[in-house]
Amino acid sequence: MCNRLLFAGARATGVEYVRGRTTQQVFAKREALLCGGAINSPQLLQLSGIGDPAQLQPLDIPVQAALPGVGRNLQDHVEVHVQHACTQPISLYSAMQLHNQARIGAQWLLAQSGLGASSHFEAGGFIRSRAGVEHPDLQYHFLPIAISYDGRSRQDGHGFQAHVGPMRPQSRGRVALRSADPRQAPSILFNYMQAEADRREMRDGIRLTREIFAQPAFDAYRGPELGPGADVQTDAEIDAWVRANVESAYHSSCTCAMGSDAQAVVDGDGRVHGIDNLRVVDASIMPSIASGNLNAPTIMLAEKLADAIRGRAPEPAADVAVHQIPDWQQTQRAGEPQRALAKT
Repeated sequence: MCNRLLFAGARATGVEYVRGRTTQQVFAKREALLCGGAINSPQLLQLSGIGDPAQLQPLDIPVQAALPGVGRNLQDHVEVHVQHACTQPISLYSAMQLHNQARIGAQWLLAQSGLGASSHFEAGGFIRSRAGVEHPDLQYHFLPIAISYDGRSRQDGHGFQAHVGPMRPQSRGRVALRSADPRQAPSILFNYMQAEADRREMRDGIRLTREIFAQPAFDAYRGPELGPGADVQTDAEIDAWVRANVESAYHSSCTCAMGSDAQAVVDGDGRVHGIDNLRVVDASIMPSIASGNLNAPTIMLAEKLADAIRGRAPEPAADVAVHQIPDWQQTQRAGEPQRALAKT
């Protein structure tokens, strides 16, 4: 466990950490690279005196660099599951039985094949929620079972579901110290669905998913809607159901944002403003969350900064065309007039 960063004046020199019951220090020959993620990176910066003085001083943490944006701007993707019963016994429901789990595990261990060889999120997509949205703002994953994201609860029977959620949320949260003791977890407030735009996109996502599941291709498989359920129709009913059922997609990011404004924490090469020889290299330095899963963008970010750290010249910029619906300002889908989504 890291306690704090070490400094010589305004220069980062290493870290202090605990191994077992022993506190030790390690020193950097060139630079200290902080890669703790969207929660632990701002936490360690704050423990080291880099952050908002108004938060650090009450905890008796000497201010090393006044950067009020540390821990601010917390963003994440959230999603809900629109679930249906399946009228045919072809879902993964039977795979959840203990005897089948043992067989699936053995097949994977012995032959790296079978149901254990897939995440089962094999179908997905990105769509625009409404006319006037230039690029897709909703992401989909399809799963052939009706189950919670963490697997703790599942419907009793065969089913299927679509995971849907906004890609560019406007709600912002924060990570803040509760104590100067590094063993104490920080206070984390995501502020999910606080912005009306996020609530609207989620409503649109649920209604569009219902439209998708109502297509003839699902006729042979579509049973009753299990969630949200046929009795959840109005904006208020959908909002209440989302509040009770929304889940994180585990895409925490943006708490040490890159930029040059008053809330920025690092520059374009990941270097912490006001501190020499210290960089942050993880998803926390994204100014705004990527419109999709964060694994590949974070790897790309790290590769880019690895070149900067090693002094390598960057690759030339690529001019890559991005597809755009020609009539995106007037229509929600290509080649068709805008459809009103039922609401009250």
